[in-house]
Amino acid sequence: MGLLPEFGNLFFTLGAFIVALSIIVTVHEYGHYIVGRWSGIKAEVFSIGFGPVLISRVDKRGTRWQIAALPFGGYVKFLGDANAASSAADDAVMSHLSDDQRRHTMHGAPLWARAATIFAGPAFNFLFSIVVFAGFLTWQGLPEDTAVVGDIYPLPVINELQPGDRITAIDGQPVADLAGYYRLADSVAPAETVTYTVERDGRTLDLAGPHPMPARAAGIALNSAARDAGLETGDVVLSVNGTPVHAFKELPPMVADAGGEPVALEIWRNGTEMDLTLTPRRTDLPTADGGFETRWLIGLTSGTFFEHPRRAVSPIESVPMAVAEIGSIVQNSISGLYHMVTGAISTCNLSGPVGIATTSGAMASDGLDSFIWFIAVLSTAVGLLNLFPIPILDGGHLVFHAFEALAGRPPSERVLNVLMTAGLVLLGALMLFALANDLLC
Repeated sequence: MGLLPEFGNLFFTLGAFIVALSIIVTVHEYGHYIVGRWSGIKAEVFSIGFGPVLISRVDKRGTRWQIAALPFGGYVKFLGDANAASSAADDAVMSHLSDDQRRHTMHGAPLWARAATIFAGPAFNFLFSIVVFAGFLTWQGLPEDTAVVGDIYPLPVINELQPGDRITAIDGQPVADLAGYYRLADSVAPAETVTYTVERDGRTLDLAGPHPMPARAAGIALNSAARDAGLETGDVVLSVNGTPVHAFKELPPMVADAGGEPVALEIWRNGTEMDLTLTPRRTDLPTADGGFETRWLIGLTSGTFFEHPRRAVSPIESVPMAVAEIGSIVQNSISGLYHMVTGAISTCNLSGPVGIATTSGAMASDGLDSFIWFIAVLSTAVGLLNLFPIPILDGGHLVFHAFEALAGRPPSERVLNVLMTAGLVLLGALMLFALANDLLC
């Protein structure tokens, strides 16, 4: 009976991983399928999963849609393909097709149709991410650029501010807008309370309130010491190793001074105080210049003591911001890989299936919105990975198509077989390396 919660967590994590992976695979393979169909290439099978078929049906175009027993991937098999990777033609099938029928195969279609069909898989992964990110921005809106107090989070300090107050100064220093509030927050000295000048119902008041950026956990990072220790969003750090804390900016130097040694935290949670001990983790963080810096972290993110009133965001504004988010993910991913190869950061930053599954479960436990956001981030990563010029991946196929466009002929079957085998070995080695990271790092 004592093991039941652990089994429950395992099944929850595995279920979240399967759901996330199935959504991403469906999006990716549907991109191949629909663009292939638009290009005149007939799909025989659209499969989510591998192995024995659990459910299937054949549509009016003759494509069999199926769900297989092993839900860790999927494929689209086009007419004339010898395998699910479309890496070779089935000569026995192709020899019995007329010229018109061969046009509807992957290997008999024009170069532009084949290249478009291959590229569509990663492109749909990016498109899916754009839709999700833009949808979140449109649904949640953006903070208004005014320092107006919204809903106030519970804190164990005096707070005389109320929702609707417009902050015009902190400790006598003027605040013009929300950006000014954040700039000033970094310079306000840590104290149990500070003085806010606010406008309320046409009056100007001086009120006592917490530090602009209190030691409150606005978020808990994944795979962090704080998450493993059981900290929750909204927890307030009262002290570190017995030293009182009043502002979030006091935490990083205290954690850094510990040098990786355990730190004792006194936590306030909804009126209850508790003690926790956790060990900071050495973490590689991307910097604004595209590099990385290594720091000791416990995994808490900062925030104000109140919610910001939000304004509506139109799709015209949200889509470019979603594209920028994808660009940031791609840039950080490529930069991270480069710095791992050069030895600038630890190779433990590369996660394998176990790490991704664990993250899936953690994000699902944080709520549906966090889980959907994670799926979009993972979809971008899958789209990027598939564009790498590795034979067997979509990027490798596109390289072959580029060679065909320049040379006027495709690579020889012998060369293709060698390259596909090399790509399979390289991809397998990469997966084993990532899996070793999951188990050893």
